[in-house]
Amino acid sequence: MTDQKKGQPIKASPEKTHADSTTSTGKAPTKISRVLAYLLQDRSLNRFEAERLGDHCLHSTISSLTHGYGLKFARKSERVPNHWGLPCLVTRYSLPPTEYKRAKSVLAMLKGTNAPHRPVAA
Repeated sequence: MTDQKKGQPIKASPEKTHADSTTSTGKAPTKISRVLAYLLQDRSLNRFEAERLGDHCLHSTISSLTHGYGLKFARKSERVPNHWGLPCLVTRYSLPPTEYKRAKSVLAMLKGTNAPHRPVAA
């Protein structure tokens, strides 16, 4: 692969890539499955924390999981400092324990190789 502006090869970064964290199918996990797996560990996320999982638009991922797969999420508004240190109102999403069974089924389907894929925006 080359840098189109300078015509020089792009050097691979020694940092861990998405391909390094593969599922049992050998494919890199999707953004939606990474977020769901994280929330299934009895954790919660806001939009800034989701960046670490590679999700730049958490509300869309949550919407896809809600409308495409029927999952219900707990939502809580909170004030956090944004990237410039100013207060910002965000939503913290979590998965209620009553949704774990369904969420585990959805996650298994998302990770499966022969599973039917539903059209989602995430």
